[in-house]
Amino acid sequence: MTKFGPEHVVEVPGSKSISNRALICAALATGSSNIANCAPGDDTEAMIESLRRLGVTAASSDQNIVLSGSIDLESPNHVVLDAKLAGTTSRFLTALAALRRGQTTVDGGESLRSRPMGQLHDALAEIGASVDATRSAGHLPVTVSRGVNMLSAVKLGAEVSSQYTSALMMVAPYLPNGLEILLGSKVVSRGYIEMTVGVMRAFGAQVDFSDNHIWVAPGRYSATEYSVEPDASSASYPFAACAISGGDLTVKGLSRASLQGDVAFVDVLAAMGCQVSQTSAGLRIRREKSAPLKGIDVDMSQISDCVPTLAVTALFATTPTEISGVGFIRGKESDRIADLAHELRKLGAIVRDKPDGLRIEPGLLAGATLMTHHDHRLAMAFALAQREIANIVLDDPKVVAKSWPRYFAALPNFYK
Repeated sequence: MTKFGPEHVVEVPGSKSISNRALICAALATGSSNIANCAPGDDTEAMIESLRRLGVTAASSDQNIVLSGSIDLESPNHVVLDAKLAGTTSRFLTALAALRRGQTTVDGGESLRSRPMGQLHDALAEIGASVDATRSAGHLPVTVSRGVNMLSAVKLGAEVSSQYTSALMMVAPYLPNGLEILLGSKVVSRGYIEMTVGVMRAFGAQVDFSDNHIWVAPGRYSATEYSVEPDASSASYPFAACAISGGDLTVKGLSRASLQGDVAFVDVLAAMGCQVSQTSAGLRIRREKSAPLKGIDVDMSQISDCVPTLAVTALFATTPTEISGVGFIRGKESDRIADLAHELRKLGAIVRDKPDGLRIEPGLLAGATLMTHHDHRLAMAFALAQREIANIVLDDPKVVAKSWPRYFAALPNFYK
């Protein structure tokens, strides 16, 4: 009979993606909403501070956020919002600005200014909003305000970022006639759009999503009590730690019924040789250290935030791993294909970066100084290799504050 180390339960922060969606809905709703287990980190703080600047009262206690009142969409005031380095925050706020009578300027740090926003800006202009990218077309800073005639249909290519689609969806109930969104043939990160549907419905919106068609009825959000799930993207790190080093680990409160597509990362690890099960405590993974970890071929277009996690896990597999379908992640906080490949090669891995993914072959591994490229997901993934490979140093570990400020305090518990 296979024997594992002692089972242990770890906790991860609330979902950043769900938190940001819930905050937008709550800020538009009339009344007081309580968002429990709201995600910590710089991105969430940037969202909350921006909503305060738009007139919402936000009070926090531990990881509970109470939002009172709602944004005054008729205010003529010009408001400047700083999204800092948060791509999701900036895109959601840009769409939100299209509901305001007064101008809203959305800006952020230099690395965020370099990230693409053009499809969202074009879509907002297409439905009638006033959109002025003052520095460079399709990039921040951008100044947005409500147009005279706001239309109720838009076509949107969904092959670059589901965040554009989600941003439009969340403001759609407040358009005079709602909004119909027709997506392109290839929809990446479909799970994030489904997540947006789930959060919007929890706040009372009428929304349908089938195939490549989305319909959001006109209406208003209702204030509510909303509990945010554990973050499935963050859970990928303790799951991968167990896959790499062996053991028996449960992420507390996480379920296969999650709104988050990234919960499917455990199925990728199961294909590599891990055992996965749902328990009353949460989602559980086990692997005997002596059992081989196998490489796999996998399309990760629907769980792209887990690409760095899988790439590091693949270093310890007995056969090559091929990741495909994720060319769009070159435009994340870093180039998550080229930068990831470059750093893993420093460890001795044989890595080939392709237009849409990576091929990782096991090699003789040794320590090195790894650059995080200002990317929290690279930093958290690279740290998983430190237990198995001596002398790995991260140049900027503090970048994890973007989504999990206490990541390195939690990291030792992944291995108990």
